[in-house]
Amino acid sequence: MDKNFQEEQFTGIIKFTPPLYKQRYQFVKDLVGKYKPKKVADLGCADCTLLWMLKFCSCIEVLAGLDICTSVMKEKMHRLSPLPVDYLQPAERSLTVTLHHGSVAHKDPCMLGFDLVTCIELIEHLDESELKKFPEVVFGFMAPSIVVISTPNSEFNPLFPGVTLFRHPDHKFEWNRVQFQSWALETARRYDYSVEFTGVGHPPTGMENVGFCTQIGVFVRKHPQTSESAQSEKPTEGVYKTVFKAVYPSLKDEKYLQNAVISEVIFTAQVIKRSLLDRVMSEHEEYNHDPTERKSKFQPSMNCFSDDLGKLVVEKSMEPFVNGNVVYIPLTTIFSFPKVNQLCGTFEKLCKLIAGKVTLSSDGSAVMFNAEHENEEN
Repeated sequence: MDKNFQEEQFTGIIKFTPPLYKQRYQFVKDLVGKYKPKKVADLGCADCTLLWMLKFCSCIEVLAGLDICTSVMKEKMHRLSPLPVDYLQPAERSLTVTLHHGSVAHKDPCMLGFDLVTCIELIEHLDESELKKFPEVVFGFMAPSIVVISTPNSEFNPLFPGVTLFRHPDHKFEWNRVQFQSWALETARRYDYSVEFTGVGHPPTGMENVGFCTQIGVFVRKHPQTSESAQSEKPTEGVYKTVFKAVYPSLKDEKYLQNAVISEVIFTAQVIKRSLLDRVMSEHEEYNHDPTERKSKFQPSMNCFSDDLGKLVVEKSMEPFVNGNVVYIPLTTIFSFPKVNQLCGTFEKLCKLIAGKVTLSSDGSAVMFNAEHENEEN
């Protein structure tokens, strides 16, 4: 059963706005916005809703989820796959999303190297033996820079008329604030972390003494992990089973970068070409004083420049021009446009990426278009 659905049956009696689970996820998103982690793992990811929210955070390059229940993960894991727009407009960052089936009581090297690990409403689902192993796996083995743990505050439960023991039938325990803080402080001391306590879900007016509905501990590692300690006693064999993996298209991949550059170069050149031909036609119509003699189609004899001057313009990379039926747009002009410049970085990179993919002049300094095609469309 979805732990959020079960909880809402009770919290619906006391109205939380936004819903309590959304407040927890927003707390994590705010933390991501503050610390800008590149690699984030969600332990007990359930239906992957938090992972789905976090995939839109531009700082994150690696997302991993772990849950003991494969069926719950598979229900909505398709939301973590790239959309068509992700291929049409690849992001600058890289992003890989992976889901694993396994227990937080077991160590697996695939969970090493993360900046942030979230455990949202997880620990209360662990039995005694799993809870005993949990700190060593997360704080000792994984040892991320930041760990966020949320769990129900049992002091709030009397405000829920429908709760007789625990808020969810799968909960093995629910701690009050003293119990949670005592466990958290001891865990932080043992593994050299600091911890601060907060929560979400404010109590009703006049009942502030019960504290937040959900209590949260934010653990921050005191000292950077050394390479020696990171490698000591780490298992080499994995025990988790990978059930999903998605690699998003990224401009860091030259294949996607090249496609993006070619599209932007052609688009930019087309805009310049349209503007140039409009100007030429306007000048031509002004030249023909008799309106009945105005020609609707562009004439090959109407050149902005002579052949010799045209060659000079291309060689000197000056301005776009029309020569016969051909429009020339210097690459330097295209490179001056912000989007093209941002994508390529250097003029040399631009030339390399479009080589053989875009029609260029004989000296490779300008993009060429047929002017007649433009007028046939009109």
